[in-house]
Amino acid sequence: MKKVGMILGLFIVVIAVFVFNNNLHYPSLPIEDMSAKEAIEKLKKSDVKITEIGADDDSIWYITTSENKGISLVDENIKQMIGSNGWEFKEKDGAGLFFEKDGNRLIVTTQMWTKNYVLVKIPDNFK
Repeated sequence: MKKVGMILGLFIVVIAVFVFNNNLHYPSLPIEDMSAKEAIEKLKKSDVKITEIGADDDSIWYITTSENKGISLVDENIKQMIGSNGWEFKEKDGAGLFFEKDGNRLIVTTQMWTKNYVLVKIPDNFK
């Protein structure tokens, strides 16, 4: 009976190590083109603070890290990125950041994906 318990315990440890090393513990992404592990690796290798990870029908998805300073740092990075394309920040309401340019309105939304990572959804007409 002890052998069965040890084998079962060893099996559980091997599965746990596999799950942790392959980042299977991360929630799924809202896009299908990239896995969670690939998105995090792309951000880590990037020189910019907000990294594009894919697109869907009408939006571009980005990933960024909250760097232990919460969502306010993420918001500032988004304002800089969008502002560099000529958009002027107007207000923040919940998870939405509102920008205007030439009479057009742009709404950027953020979503806490994990404790350390934030997903950013930006309409594809911002560039």
